[in-house]
Amino acid sequence: MSSNDQVKYAIVIIDGAADYPIERMGGRTPLMVARLPEMDRLAAEGRCGTLATVPAGMSPDSAVANLSVLGYDPRRTYQGRGVLEAASLGVALGPRDVAIRCNLVALEDGRMLDHSSGHISTAEAHELIATLGAELAGEGVEFHPGVSYRHLLVLRGGRFRPELECWPPHDHVGKPAREMPIRAGVPEAEATAELCNRLTDASRTVLARHPVNRARREKGKREAASIWLWAPGCKPSMATLQERFAVRGAVISAVDLIHGLGRYAGMTSVPVEGATGLFDTNYEGKARGALGALGDHDLVLVHVEGPDEAGHARDLGLKIHCLESIDRRLLAPLVSGMEERGYEAVVAVLPDHLTPVEQGCHVGEPVPVLIRDPARPPDAAARFDEEAARAGALGAMVGEDFIRALLWRRRGG
Repeated sequence: MSSNDQVKYAIVIIDGAADYPIERMGGRTPLMVARLPEMDRLAAEGRCGTLATVPAGMSPDSAVANLSVLGYDPRRTYQGRGVLEAASLGVALGPRDVAIRCNLVALEDGRMLDHSSGHISTAEAHELIATLGAELAGEGVEFHPGVSYRHLLVLRGGRFRPELECWPPHDHVGKPAREMPIRAGVPEAEATAELCNRLTDASRTVLARHPVNRARREKGKREAASIWLWAPGCKPSMATLQERFAVRGAVISAVDLIHGLGRYAGMTSVPVEGATGLFDTNYEGKARGALGALGDHDLVLVHVEGPDEAGHARDLGLKIHCLESIDRRLLAPLVSGMEERGYEAVVAVLPDHLTPVEQGCHVGEPVPVLIRDPARPPDAAARFDEEAARAGALGAMVGEDFIRALLWRRRGG
């Protein structure tokens, strides 16, 4: 068996890639239709299976699903996306502080037009968040800027509660905003829910007159019409991957919540210039960043958001394009680079959840998984897609099954 120092692990998460059979595609899914020679090669050399990433009764949120991928139980560790955003942004939280995800969203005739304000630029969004902070923040209320439409509200002082019923904006496009107020999940959270709804209403007045929105309006772009608060929580307690499996991990993503999750898991965040979270992300840069990280880390997790955004947009062609770009421009150079460096390359590829193009929202069914490990014989799978994975030797995995199958040489935790 090879020395652990020469065994390097790469997990490539193709966010939202899994789908349902599509009638207009002859009953095939985007993974079946797309040209994916590298994924298919890895599947033929490795083992396939499925992984249940969303426990029964939980929302198919990306944070929930990615916690499961790393072998954490979301029922114990998930505290909402807000706390993961806070970790990514370097915003320290006290044990009783509440962090809430704060989107900038577009509205039209009172309905949710999109969850991203037309994928507003980070520079424009920072101007808007700065103004919101100046006009709406107060004692214990803080606005923190993030990336593009993704920002953070922090409520400090111990008098606020995280038990709120919120509406993930990407799952409710087209619905009237007035039908989606924040509600208290317990009586003690009533005041917090009322505050969040007041801030949301007030933000619309502030944003409507802002020069950034006037400029976007003149250019025919979608305006950031409102903040949208969701995914509240308090700071979680999690053992790191180093503590559990004696691996030094790194994470690459354009999404703050993935970096935040990585930080709680003890992983190093690796920045990549041009990583956008969209179809035009810097695929090659992510591959180079991953190879660089593996120089002094054992494991790198590379998260790619494009297929998920295409699914939300219900754009089949774009989803296929994203999958093919990931295969050709990220996965292939990453794997070949690992092998050229003399590493024994253990590579896993999987979505975190389904984002079907005909539904446009997250679905929590099990996802297809492949693990190519040179020390393990392959199964009979010859390609990577939902159907082939169900017949693979890895079987129907749950809980820690995936991360333990990947890191079987490093038993721990």
